[in-house]
Amino acid sequence: MFENILFPTDFSEYAQKTLECIGEIPGVKEAVLLHVVDVAHLSKRGVAQEPYIENARVRLDEQKKQLESLGLKVKTKVDVITEGDASHAVLENVNKEKVSLVVMGAHGKSLIEGILLGSVATNVLRYGNTHVLIMRYKLAEWLGTKKFEKFCSRIFSKVLLPTDFSEPAMEALSLVKNLEGIEEAVLVHVVDRGETQEEIEANVQEAKKKLEDIKEDLSKAGLRVKAHICVGSPPDKIISVAEEEDVSLIIMSTLGKGVFRELLLGSTARDVVRQTERSVLAVRAKRV
Repeated sequence: MFENILFPTDFSEYAQKTLECIGEIPGVKEAVLLHVVDVAHLSKRGVAQEPYIENARVRLDEQKKQLESLGLKVKTKVDVITEGDASHAVLENVNKEKVSLVVMGAHGKSLIEGILLGSVATNVLRYGNTHVLIMRYKLAEWLGTKKFEKFCSRIFSKVLLPTDFSEPAMEALSLVKNLEGIEEAVLVHVVDRGETQEEIEANVQEAKKKLEDIKEDLSKAGLRVKAHICVGSPPDKIISVAEEEDVSLIIMSTLGKGVFRELLLGSTARDVVRQTERSVLAVRAKRV
């Protein structure tokens, strides 16, 4: 399913933790490790270009050995850019290397550590044409030191599957049936339409029937399945259920219902990825 992956790294502690989780991805056989050097940025900071690039190659080789010890075939790349930003280089490599998955940490080097999703990850999600796995970790601080706790241990064991019953959402559900390592699936549908209580209740009842059909289908694939129907804001409710169920991963389509279906990243997916503290697999649905 995800045999060939691309891992962009900035060598931050968060990126290192993400690297450690690559072996948890089902079916992975090959990895491309990418570091993007913005030479314009380096000159502004007074950093010498050639020593920095050579150091990047050394660090990539160290990470390569780490993944090779897991039995993966690994390629390293240092891309030097003079304009634009790192996300453009990442997107170019997605196409050049024909990867099936991009793996990124939600944090990178930043002066604002409270941001839940960096600009590079946001742009890859928004403009990319392949699946993206956004890794997150619990971050605890004691006496000025930081400790990252893995969310990636058995990351595919218990997954949350938000669905609006659209074609792209059903594609994401189909993908789940073919992924190894999933033991439990939590379905969630959020009713956000209805002018009256009667209309809302009618939408809830209709959703229950559809969820039962999906639940039965996933159960036949050998998964333990439970379902939630909520009323309110889809991103808020999805994030709430993810916490309540303590899921290891949220898997959701990047497209859904709405007048802006031509966008590569729908508003619900965007808000969930930016705000949740859980890891997210953003499934790139086919254009419909």
